[in-house]
Amino acid sequence: MLGLNHKDFALFIVVVLFMALAPFIFNLFPVNSPLGFFNGGYPDLMQRFAIFAIFAIGFNLLFGLTGYLSFGHAAFLGVGSYAAVWMFKLLSYNIVPALILAVVVAGVFSVVIGWISLRRSGIYFSILTLAFAEMSYRLAYSVLTPLTNGETGLQVYPGDPQVLLGNGPDVPHLFGLEMSATATLHAGAWEFTFPVGYYLCAILMLLSFYASIRIFRSPFGLMLRAIKSNQTRMNYTGLNPRPYTLAAFVISGMYAGLAGGLLAAMDPLTGPERMQWTASGEVVIMVILGGVGTLIGPILGAGTIKYLENVFSKLNENLLNDWFSFLPHWLQEPVVWLLSKFTGEGWHLTLGSLFVIVIIFLPGGLLEGFQKLWARIRRRKPPSGSDGTSPARTEPAE
Repeated sequence: MLGLNHKDFALFIVVVLFMALAPFIFNLFPVNSPLGFFNGGYPDLMQRFAIFAIFAIGFNLLFGLTGYLSFGHAAFLGVGSYAAVWMFKLLSYNIVPALILAVVVAGVFSVVIGWISLRRSGIYFSILTLAFAEMSYRLAYSVLTPLTNGETGLQVYPGDPQVLLGNGPDVPHLFGLEMSATATLHAGAWEFTFPVGYYLCAILMLLSFYASIRIFRSPFGLMLRAIKSNQTRMNYTGLNPRPYTLAAFVISGMYAGLAGGLLAAMDPLTGPERMQWTASGEVVIMVILGGVGTLIGPILGAGTIKYLENVFSKLNENLLNDWFSFLPHWLQEPVVWLLSKFTGEGWHLTLGSLFVIVIIFLPGGLLEGFQKLWARIRRRKPPSGSDGTSPARTEPAE
């Protein structure tokens, strides 16, 4: 079905069902329940999950298949966002030309950076991409202020041309269907929200995931795996791997540009911080946390990190004091003090701790953990792979 084998098609259907039912899955607790906090900022969480899943899927096509670890992919995310906002400023709030330009500009930008960076491999390639990303950040922050509005960020102002705006909505929309529009369903103590913006992001995420499966199973994907396995041996056979790695780099950059354009489509404001090296590091962690080189791993990693970010970053001492009020006072204070270091602004300590644990005990990522758990439940040894690709998927990230 759809050009996929049975296993890939089943995996694709699982992801489709998950995205369709996300408004219920991410909204497990009633709105006014004390446990409603663990809904994780739903429904905004769903949009960010879908967008960063696209970013991670694209990054995995480069890192997971070729082994080239880029530390500068946030540059393409930021370029895509700037391109989309400029389309809003010049034409209208219709997101179609904005997303198209975001993908095209990110693709052209990645051709330039990839053509130079891929002249080196290993740590030198990583440092080159990091350097380009940092230069892009600095350019957006200061030198290109007329185009990027510097530190303030680029947004749409009433005086902007918007030559095609007409009587259309003055918010991002898809041919009149506003991204901010929602439908609400009340069911007892629950309140389910269905945002238009989320479903657009989900559809694009599913298309990106489908394209990723086809690339993984194609002769092109096989060639990329061969490059990761032993590039020197490929050179001896007379094959030039650079066009393949450059193509993977550009495709990956276009995925990042699409994610950046969607971020702008959901909120037409962007700034240079979107291109900072920390944003590049985040997508690396997403992919490694979920499972490098696997089909579903980047989606798992993106979902895990965005959920943790939404939950742990919003925990404060008052909430912790409420939760641990049942403890004696002499014990409550140290417990709250300790946990407060891993929540709020310190939630990155939680993320770092989780990352360390996964790298040490589950080098194949969370997917390997689920495989082991499932194998233990079924009382048999874990399968050699999760989705039919080579066992290299569960190797350490280097």
